[in-house]
Amino acid sequence: MTPPSTESLGAHVEEGGTRFLIWAPRLTSLTLTIEGRGDMEMVPGPDGYFSLRVEGAKAGDRYGFALDEGFTPDPISRFQPDGPAGPSMIVDPSSFQWTDEGWPGAPPRHRQAVYEMHIGTFTRGGTWSSAIERLPELAALGVTTLEVMPIAEFAGRFGWGYDGVFLFAPFHAYGTPDDARAFINEAHRLGLAVILDVVYNHLGPVGNVLTRFSDWYFAEHETEWGRGFNVDGDHSAPVRQFMLANARHWVREYHFDGLRFDATQSIPDRSPEHIVNELTRCIRLDAGPRRLFVVAENESQDVAFLRGDDQAQGGIDALWNEDWHHAAVVSLAGNRQAYFTDYEGNAREFASMARWNFLYQGQWYSWQKQPRGTPSSDFPGSAFVSFLENHDQVANTGRGQRLHQVVNRAHWRAMVALLLLGPSLPMLFQGQECGTSSPFFYFADHETELAQIVRNGRLEFLSQFPSLTDPDIRDVIPDPADAATFCACKIDWAPSVAADQARRLHGDLLTRRQSDPVLSEIGTSSVRIASSAPAEGVVLLRYSGDAGERIVLVNLDREVLLRMNDPLLAPPRGYRWNVEWCSERAEYGGTGVRNLTEDGRWLLQAHCAWLLTIGVQQGQ
Repeated sequence: MTPPSTESLGAHVEEGGTRFLIWAPRLTSLTLTIEGRGDMEMVPGPDGYFSLRVEGAKAGDRYGFALDEGFTPDPISRFQPDGPAGPSMIVDPSSFQWTDEGWPGAPPRHRQAVYEMHIGTFTRGGTWSSAIERLPELAALGVTTLEVMPIAEFAGRFGWGYDGVFLFAPFHAYGTPDDARAFINEAHRLGLAVILDVVYNHLGPVGNVLTRFSDWYFAEHETEWGRGFNVDGDHSAPVRQFMLANARHWVREYHFDGLRFDATQSIPDRSPEHIVNELTRCIRLDAGPRRLFVVAENESQDVAFLRGDDQAQGGIDALWNEDWHHAAVVSLAGNRQAYFTDYEGNAREFASMARWNFLYQGQWYSWQKQPRGTPSSDFPGSAFVSFLENHDQVANTGRGQRLHQVVNRAHWRAMVALLLLGPSLPMLFQGQECGTSSPFFYFADHETELAQIVRNGRLEFLSQFPSLTDPDIRDVIPDPADAATFCACKIDWAPSVAADQARRLHGDLLTRRQSDPVLSEIGTSSVRIASSAPAEGVVLLRYSGDAGERIVLVNLDREVLLRMNDPLLAPPRGYRWNVEWCSERAEYGGTGVRNLTEDGRWLLQAHCAWLLTIGVQQGQ
């Protein structure tokens, strides 16, 4: 038997009572226990499903199941107010008063400007309610979509969220389910879409109760974090139903505007329709006219998950472009260690990515000693998300430092311009827009033995960077299980001159990206993209559309006198190029904007970016 619908799993409030449905083929009988009501035997059905309607059971009641292992929460729990080991709570999502009627959903793909955030560290309060207070600033900045790191209930007081064990329950320390809904409701009022980072490649090491109910939830294959879900083996249909119910849960009951799939390379699936595509197709159908934005991380850079066209319901909208990040870090910091080994960070790489998207499309990748990537040039740049920072990459510095703290600030400003005016979708990591001084470490609140295992594993992972193997350095890498490590990551939003300069830089660029008639259409068929590297260290992007021509010129190196011997520098007949914007404006902390033209050539300041528009040639 398949459940009547994927939404029927778990506890659902109905008129006068609550209906419970669970898949538990490992058991021959199942006892439901509700606090204050005692034990009740559930009714067995075909294929291991058990159901029961309990008259008078209501939202707020706490419940679980009496198993041989002892009291066990509902694996489909919609809230764990006391954490993974405590009772589940009945939740009635229909009681929340939404005010987002008419919300169209996420903006079109090419209009996306993404902002990755971790609710526990985004503010000092570390809750949905405190995060709401900062939403107006993000809306004013020009962000369009918030990407919230995983929130599924996990063990401990703090963590990144990738060790979730109750996939339907928002982490209790961030607030109630209605607090999460209020955050999304307010974001929609301000014009911000919200997507959720979901983890379907493994569950956390503490608090997972799924195996108490079925031996078939997990496959034999191991990911680097644990066993993966059984999505294509024997008895996998109910497992896929469980995953579909979860994805639909977040879109329907919380009004999330899409999902970000974590580590899809670790979700092998031999089914006719890959589970990632099935999940995407189903939530799009559920959303109806509301536009969703679905993105994925795929370390091996497999474009098979991408939508072939705008009508493809089963394909995702965009993939993370790790190549762009790695080239940027090498350019900024000169870091050629570990997975940065195969990158030069030069102008040629960025010009290539503007045209081809990924750098590695099947070539040999010496760091992994195997080919990497798949051909990606058939997709627009808007099918890829680029970034200077994300949660992983900041934490992987060991000391959790932000790029602006360790590199030339002028170079950093130029790279921010290349990111925000480039052809791919830009993503910021929380606090990046104000040049935050707050680090971002790896943190996970585990008990003593597991905590030591996690710390050792973290140090082993970081040992791929030779600079982090020095004993003195390893001694100062914060302990993931120390609450002080977590607290240090809370963003310091205190005003400062440097913070205002960084915020103005990001805001001006995002505003131009959204409002300029050419830049705002990058990623559509109405704007053609050409790119080159006309001099060492110089990236040249030219956008041509019905609304005009734009050049983005970025000097990633020393001062250079640029000759006009690149066809992309030729203005339309009868016109000339005007400097519309420059990254070295004093209001951004720069040294000032110099005259670009000198004797028919352009004198490019070191580590500087420009946006050029066309103006009428004198005498015309």
